Amino acid sequence: MTLEGILDIVGAALILLGATFTLTAAIGLVRLPDVLNRMHAASKPQSLGFLLLCAGLAIVLREPGATTVLALAAGMQLVTAPVATQMMGKAAYRTGQFRSDIVVVDDRTPEDQPDDEDLEGGGETR
Repeated sequence: MTLEGILDIVGAALILLGATFTLTAAIGLVRLPDVLNRMHAASKPQSLGFLLLCAGLAIVLREPGATTVLALAAGMQLVTAPVATQMMGKAAYRTGQFRSDIVVVDDRTPEDQPDDEDLEGGGETR
């Protein structure tokens, strides 16, 4: 077997693994019960799946231009997805839009609980 054949097999395996992680993330978004759980599915397996897809494509394509674009896309994914899901989780936590019966530890104090003014946008944000 040639080196190109081995690289094609490794690339295909990475693409398949990445697609599996991405499918797992999509299923998690549909099946998980609340925002705090769904944000994990939206960032962790989806980001790993995308990175594996990019690595597999770079190995299969073996072109400098394509590899550069894939590296740029992977870098942007690493920067934007976790930050966006963190902000969504914080917003859901602050507004109380999560299932409190499945939260194991809740660090909010009574002063941190949202008021009606805070939910309507009239309160001060922190």
